[in-house]
Amino acid sequence: MNELRHNIITRDWVIIATDRAHRPDEFNQQRPAPADLPPYREDCPFCAGNEARTGVETAILSDDRGWRVRAVLNKFPALSPDGEVVRQRGNIYRSLTAVGIHEVIIEHPRHNVTLALLSLADIADVLRMYRERYRHLRKDPRISTIVIFKNHGRGAGTSLEHPHSQIAATPIVPNQLRLRTQEAIRYFDDWGECIFCRTLAEELKAGDRIVYESKYFVAFIPYAALSPFHLWIFPRRHVSSFEDILDDEIEDLA
Repeated sequence: MNELRHNIITRDWVIIATDRAHRPDEFNQQRPAPADLPPYREDCPFCAGNEARTGVETAILSDDRGWRVRAVLNKFPALSPDGEVVRQRGNIYRSLTAVGIHEVIIEHPRHNVTLALLSLADIADVLRMYRERYRHLRKDPRISTIVIFKNHGRGAGTSLEHPHSQIAATPIVPNQLRLRTQEAIRYFDDWGECIFCRTLAEELKAGDRIVYESKYFVAFIPYAALSPFHLWIFPRRHVSSFEDILDDEIEDLA
C-alpha cells in the first residue's frame, strides 16, 4: 500500500510508492536518439493502435483521423483513486493514505516526436487536455493540490520514451507551494499588491532577463535563479489558477 509520509524536520510530504518499482523501463537498455525512432512500436502501450494496453482512459481529444491526445490512469500509480484520506500519527511518524489521482497524458499518437518537435496546434491540444483534466480533478473534495509535470529523458526519471507527461492530484499541499503562498500573502499585507504582478512589472522594466514576450505571456530568467536555465513563464493577466486560462491564451502559450 502506497502512503504519504511527513518529514517533520523539512515539513515535506513524500510519496512512498513501492509498486512503481514494477513499471516498465525502456531506458534499462540503450535506445536510439529520437531522430532514429520509428513512428510506431508494437511494444509501446502509448502508440496509436495499442490503446488496450494503457490504463483506463479518462479523456480524449480526437478528430476524423483518430485521437490527438489521450489522458489515462497511470497503470503504476503513486496515488490511489479509491478510499478516503486517513491520517496516522505516532511520535515523530506521521502519514496519510496515498489517496489521489495519478494520470498520464499521452501527448501524440506518434512514437518518434518530442514536445519540442510538435506543431503549435499539437502543443495547444496538450495544454487543452491539461486544462480539462485540471478542471475535472479539482472537483474531488479529497484533492488539495494538482501538479502537472513532465520528465524528459532517462536522467529525469522517464521510463517510456513515447511523448507523455503526468498529472498528480494529491490530498496535501507541498511545503514549497505552501511557503510561496505564505510569502505572497505577506507581500500583499506589506505592500497591498500581488507579488507576481510586481515581479513581472519589474522584470519587464529591467529587460535584462527577458527570454521571450508574447501577447499574453512573458518568459524570463528569475533575478535569483535557483539553477542554470531556470525559466519562469508568467501570464500578463492577473489570474490565480491554471484552470482559468482562456482559449486565446492557450494558443499563445503553445
